[in-house]
Amino acid sequence: MADDEGIRLQKVLSQAGIASRRVAERMITDGRVEVDGHIVTELGTRVDPAVSVIRVDGARVQVDDDLMYLALNKPVGMYSTMSDELGRPCIGDVVEHRVRGTKKLFHVGRLDADTEGLILLTNDGELAHRLTHPSYEVPKTYLATVTGKVPKGLGKTLREGVELDDGPASVDDFALVDNIPGKSLVRVTLHEGRNRIVRRLLEHVGFPVEALVRIAIGEVTLGEQKIETIRVLTRKEIGELYKAVGM
Repeated sequence: MADDEGIRLQKVLSQAGIASRRVAERMITDGRVEVDGHIVTELGTRVDPAVSVIRVDGARVQVDDDLMYLALNKPVGMYSTMSDELGRPCIGDVVEHRVRGTKKLFHVGRLDADTEGLILLTNDGELAHRLTHPSYEVPKTYLATVTGKVPKGLGKTLREGVELDDGPASVDDFALVDNIPGKSLVRVTLHEGRNRIVRRLLEHVGFPVEALVRIAIGEVTLGEQKIETIRVLTRKEIGELYKAVGM
């Protein structure tokens, strides 16, 4: 790129909301900013935000204003599709009324109609593809209310793996959260996305799921977000998603 082409790096960082221009300049001279895999310390550096990959402290910075990264808390009874031929409620209905410019949004992380919780929405096609591809092993965490009192050894059994109809399956992490009369609340983390995998795993070991909520995808968590609401992901959350899939 010629010296008079592109935009000064500190201006790009400032416009992306990373820091004021003066603080961004200090970040550059301190060697904290990377462009296309190389540490940049010269303040006169110009970049093309449309093509350059910029990282601060190792975390990728999103500088394309046209890209959207959203989190939806899907309620029970809503289908994980952008439209439904049968007219059933779907996530596309919520997006259509609350988000502008939604034609190219992808939903990341399908949930059954009877499962609630976190679904990511983005028009960043490469990120969406990687987040859903099993080779990247992005963990997903659920809270499940199951029938019966869970024994202490169940987590070990699930981590070691069980044999389902469509092959072996295991969890990355399992914890008992609470005991309820006749029921148990458990937290399950796993990275695969086979159909109804959490329900099938728990039923296989004798604990049918009565209610299921996905509370996290990677480092993005549901937190206190209310049912059927959409929020914009923070810069940190977007950076963590990029990091999880090697972008």
